[in-house]
Amino acid sequence: MSPHAEPTARTAAPPLPEASPPAEMAIYHLPTGTFEKRAGFAVKGGSFRDKRRFAASSVLVRHPHGDLLIDAGFGTGIAEHVSMLPWLTRPHYRIGRTVREQLDSLGYDRGRLLGVLLTHTHWDHVSGLDGLRGVPIWMTAAERRHAATDPSGKVFRHVAAGHDIHEYGFTGRPHLGFPSSFDVYGDGSVVVVPAGGHTPGSVVVFVTLPTAERYAFVGDLTYEIGDLRRAADRPRLASRFTHTDFEQLRRDLCRMSTLDGPVRIVPAHDLGTYASIPRLTPEAATSRR
Repeated sequence: MSPHAEPTARTAAPPLPEASPPAEMAIYHLPTGTFEKRAGFAVKGGSFRDKRRFAASSVLVRHPHGDLLIDAGFGTGIAEHVSMLPWLTRPHYRIGRTVREQLDSLGYDRGRLLGVLLTHTHWDHVSGLDGLRGVPIWMTAAERRHAATDPSGKVFRHVAAGHDIHEYGFTGRPHLGFPSSFDVYGDGSVVVVPAGGHTPGSVVVFVTLPTAERYAFVGDLTYEIGDLRRAADRPRLASRFTHTDFEQLRRDLCRMSTLDGPVRIVPAHDLGTYASIPRLTPEAATSRR
């Protein structure tokens, strides 16, 4: 399939799998800043005159068997990290409070963290690892190999120093159209699937809450939810530099587009899709779950 062919016809959503999330489970949005990118590089049909702001965030999953962060957002060394990027790709950015600053200010015990589960290893997802020393990094073997040598892994290699790496594999059953899965807690509440189009080890993280709400954190499968709903890939120029497997990316876009509605889909950089996720409060941060 050509990377810029028309998307395949949208099919019916597969049945939602059973899950048994514990009553104490919850998720929280930890925004760490934003960056600017011209729409022509980020959104299908976007104009190069149009500058848009995109999110750099982390999501905290609280679970009685231990907590996880999905991605790490911006860190205190963001200026240094941006300087490691090729000159033409260095964005204007605004930094807020890092994940560590937010957790510490609210009295959260970082000893509860099982790890930081990365959707992939690009700079804007890993910068905040610089403030989370001692917290393991959860990633696939494919993404670890990619980040070890690819130029796009330069920031990751810098901030990952001193972290333990927890590799996981996909030995579980098919999940929502994906051929295999990894059930983090064994209760269906957090299920990771391979989506190696953007980078070889990119993943989608499905989260089911006790309220029966379902989320899918799709990393950079797409920049904005509108493109996913059209199963539209990134603009041609951007795709040349940002994706490693176009055909896989489009297959996964089509898979995810069928789930929009029953599942709240959250592209990592779409500011609006975080609106339904609460911010962490002191009470939630210090509660025993």
